[in-house]
Amino acid sequence: MSRKKQLFIHGIRGIPASHGGFETFTEKLAPYLVDNGWDVTVYCQEHGEGEWYDGEWNGVKTIHVPVKDDGAKGSIIFDWLTVKDAIKKDGLNLTLGYNTAIYAAMFRLKGKTNVFNMDGIEWKRQKWGTLAKIWFFINECAGNWLGNHLIADHPQIKTHLQARVSGKKITVIPYGADRHDTADASVLPEYGLTEKGFYLVVARPEPENSILEIVSAYSSQERNYPLVVLGNFDTENNAYHKKVVEAANDGVKFVGAIYDQNIVNAFRFYTRGYIHGHQVGGTNPSLVETLGCGSPVLAHNNRFNRWVAGEGAKYFQDQFECKAMIDQMDANDEHIEPMRQASYQRHSEEFQWEMVMSAYNELLTAWYDRTEQASVQYEAQK
Repeated sequence: MSRKKQLFIHGIRGIPASHGGFETFTEKLAPYLVDNGWDVTVYCQEHGEGEWYDGEWNGVKTIHVPVKDDGAKGSIIFDWLTVKDAIKKDGLNLTLGYNTAIYAAMFRLKGKTNVFNMDGIEWKRQKWGTLAKIWFFINECAGNWLGNHLIADHPQIKTHLQARVSGKKITVIPYGADRHDTADASVLPEYGLTEKGFYLVVARPEPENSILEIVSAYSSQERNYPLVVLGNFDTENNAYHKKVVEAANDGVKFVGAIYDQNIVNAFRFYTRGYIHGHQVGGTNPSLVETLGCGSPVLAHNNRFNRWVAGEGAKYFQDQFECKAMIDQMDANDEHIEPMRQASYQRHSEEFQWEMVMSAYNELLTAWYDRTEQASVQYEAQK
């Protein structure tokens, strides 16, 4: 019996997911690969001090690495430790995100294969200061050059990366999401909501996500339906958050960050309009997930959102165009069902998990086989 293909996954806090899109993605990918003949190990960051320890989750091996530092410093230390460990082992490496891509020089020096998912264009995000933007830019370049192969989650991310490397080095595989043909309507009354009776925003409250423009557009006049905004707002310590809250009229419901997927899916499924203001990035997980719930989508008009949401969505360039679209959706229901079906259609075309997982399995298997063949040739020549 042939031995299993070995894969080590880097760049996330760990599984089961509790932090972000890449963790949720790994929850899908790792067990899928195990079912397809891989031996998968995920490095998991733990807060504190002490010895490393092994674990297991749904057939996936986990290595837990305690790190006493929080935030960016802790992540940088964690990534360094996992790379140092992985270079001692045989197998393929998959790194999710390029925040510490300079460490991939270690993989190169030791002849280890590392595939990068290059995520979005992090250094262009408004929330980062100058030093952080320089750090992300340097690491994006490092990822381009040091990775054996690159995965872009959006065709426009591939175009961006091709400024530095050949397109042959890049494979486009988008993010995925489950399809939901029903949802639990019983959660709506707790928030004072009814089916098709509210608009929805799910996003971190940052300038590049157009939260202020959306809230201002909605609040420019009295509306027939409330606007539900998910996300944590710290009006005491964050000037932008304070601006958003001050711009809101009584129809805006700030419900905080909700991590219960049953509730979030009900919001997406029953909204009369999901408003997506992201201006930077590739395939945004929240937008893909809302397509899977059949939400009518109103999105910021840029090359990233247009490819993801497709021609069945409506697009706005600024606050005034956003207002006009909310006016239109507010006036009647005729747009809702065609837009819902367009979202489902777009999801089925590009973003089903089976399609995404299969593409990863095929790419990683090709690179594993290539690495094994090179190793056999090397041993034969010794």
